[in-house]
Amino acid sequence: MKLGILCGGGPAPGMNSVISAATIEARNSGWDVLGIMDGFEHLIAGRTEEARPLSITDVSRIHVLGGSVIRTSRANPTVRDSGAADPDWRLHACLESLDKLGIGALVTIGGDDTAFSASRLAEAAGGRLRVAHVPKTIDNDLPLPGGTPTFGFETARSVGVQLVSNLMTDAITTQRWYLVVAMGRSAGHLALGIGKAAGATLEVIAEEFPGDGPIGLPRLVDVIETSMLKRIAHGRPFGVAVLAEGIGLRLPQDELAKAMPEVERDEHGHVRLAELELDRLLAKQVKDRFKARGQKVTVEGKNIGYELRCAPPIPFDIEYTRDLGYSAVDYLKQVLEGDEPGGMVTIQEGHMVALPFGSFNDPETGRVQVRLVNVESSSYRVAREYMIRLDREDIDNPERLGPIAAAAGLTPDAFRDRYGYLAG
Repeated sequence: MKLGILCGGGPAPGMNSVISAATIEARNSGWDVLGIMDGFEHLIAGRTEEARPLSITDVSRIHVLGGSVIRTSRANPTVRDSGAADPDWRLHACLESLDKLGIGALVTIGGDDTAFSASRLAEAAGGRLRVAHVPKTIDNDLPLPGGTPTFGFETARSVGVQLVSNLMTDAITTQRWYLVVAMGRSAGHLALGIGKAAGATLEVIAEEFPGDGPIGLPRLVDVIETSMLKRIAHGRPFGVAVLAEGIGLRLPQDELAKAMPEVERDEHGHVRLAELELDRLLAKQVKDRFKARGQKVTVEGKNIGYELRCAPPIPFDIEYTRDLGYSAVDYLKQVLEGDEPGGMVTIQEGHMVALPFGSFNDPETGRVQVRLVNVESSSYRVAREYMIRLDREDIDNPERLGPIAAAAGLTPDAFRDRYGYLAG
């Protein structure tokens, strides 16, 4: 048997550890192993020379390294070309390349898009290919059973905590504010996990705003501004706020157009998320608020994301991903003896459990179910208790309200009328 290994999507700490464990187990089982460079990209183009043999010697120490020795890409073999004679030529070209390489078993490492590509390949191969998919994302937004984190999340959080802790020390030293935006397009796990563990001043995630409707930019600025005012009232005019980047997806387009008239937009007139720079946008909005009151404040925006994706994995993720890599090959041995085309490999309570492709999809919509932060959980309640945010007692208690209102240059009644809605 010849095993192929490839990575798709964005990097995550622990990818090399999966590659290492899968290679070692396959080689110890008498299999040949090929590392397929750059995900599906070269397979689609028919460049089979971009696959390279992997030996135990090649991978024996890579489990401690970040990144991926076989690199990764977002090339998608399931994209259909309706204008071509064969609309599915990418998928068929990919299968042809795998056939030329003699690959009968495949380990794919990636998110749900990569899992979908893997499932389509296995289905189209008609029994010639078995696939084991190892799900990963630093966003921790795949609903793995039992609340198990996705691999790479704990390392990304650990590195993020170090960065935010450094910024907290800088904020104390220089008496300034940092607004940090962390990765997490759909869910706020990373922002909340980093901020909570680092002891940041506050964290703001999209899940705390009801429903999936728009989040008004003025309201978002109000949340940050009142936290700053509360800190000033306490004699501590500094801090770090950590926000999830997914908030940017819910900001109304008209408010963004007013706040950022020069920002690049797509062909539909929508602001490109990559161009949004949420950290700088909010920093400017907050500074403008203080400037309008004749107050000077230093607020710096900082985006952390790429710094986290290729960090060397912490021991948790190394052990976790070695289990996943071994289990992927062990699972392939099982499915090679039957008719099952493959599936996704998970670790549940210390045991390998295979899930069918599409297990993360909503049966009604067919879309991937996103694991959101549960804002009703005890864990989130603890996080909120330790944040510095405007709360109901700040509004109802005159002794607490007075200094905060004074920091804003307002009377208590005027402050209550202006910001009281934030306290619920």
